[in-house]
Amino acid sequence: MDNKTQKIVVTGVAGLIGQNLCLRLHRAGYSNIVGIDKAKGNLDVLRRIQPYVRAIEVDLSEPGDWQAELKDADVVVLNQAQIGGLTYEPFEKNNVTATQRIVEAYDPVRPPYTVQISSSVVNSQADDFYTRSKTAQEAYFRSTGLPGCVLRPTLMFGWFDRKHLGWLRRFMARVPVFPVPGKGDYIRQPLYAGDFCNIINACIQQRPVGEVFDISGQEKITYIDLIRIIKRETGEQTPIMKIPYWMFWSMLASAGLVLRDPPFTTKQLEALVIPEEFPVIDWPGIFNIRATPFDEAVRETFVDSEFSDVVLEF
Repeated sequence: MDNKTQKIVVTGVAGLIGQNLCLRLHRAGYSNIVGIDKAKGNLDVLRRIQPYVRAIEVDLSEPGDWQAELKDADVVVLNQAQIGGLTYEPFEKNNVTATQRIVEAYDPVRPPYTVQISSSVVNSQADDFYTRSKTAQEAYFRSTGLPGCVLRPTLMFGWFDRKHLGWLRRFMARVPVFPVPGKGDYIRQPLYAGDFCNIINACIQQRPVGEVFDISGQEKITYIDLIRIIKRETGEQTPIMKIPYWMFWSMLASAGLVLRDPPFTTKQLEALVIPEEFPVIDWPGIFNIRATPFDEAVRETFVDSEFSDVVLEF
């Protein structure tokens, strides 16, 4: 189905994927895009850069008038996610409860086609708040039997990235030495947000039903090499230094005592160093999409784009 006037509702629209997705949907010709999020500052960025998106500021975990937007939706990209935090409550509220509120609002006779954005962490050895809540979110969505599919991306980066590689790149520009915990030899499979949004667009057109796709970055890169590539492509001169894991953990723990929403936590560090790799499927072939090489994607994200300097709030 390729009706460019169909109503597409994107939840969590003000974050990394939401902002990137709306840009690409608009460029693909879609004209009826509704975005829902509770982050006022980041919604203001969306409204400024993408005035063609009808943006609604609301907490999706609370029932309200916003639910009427789902009644006549043709497509829902179920994308809202709590990524960081020091307690489980916001993860449950934003990842699980909000998903239930969204589904409750669907027309039972004509439910929208839904692309549920899950996460590769459901296959992870990690046991943290994000992993638990995303696992519960996916399990709930799959139990509904609604028409749609599930996408499980790995660590993503791209324009508007405030949490992951974007934060690391800005941190590199501010410090005299860039610290790497331990040897830095743990494997990462970073996924370019531009590629992932193209996959979502392909799902909207192809409408796979009942399928789960593990969308990993096609390249396996050690964490320290990932940092080296960011340094090379951005032209930063900051030295990279390996420091003992326990020291890195202690610094994060101290930061967690004084920062309300730290950009990186001890739980995320513990998940970072787990020696695991995620399934790599032929998503370029399945969705007829070119996988952007990592160094090219880093250059496009941080150097060669009008959006390279746009920074979202935490």
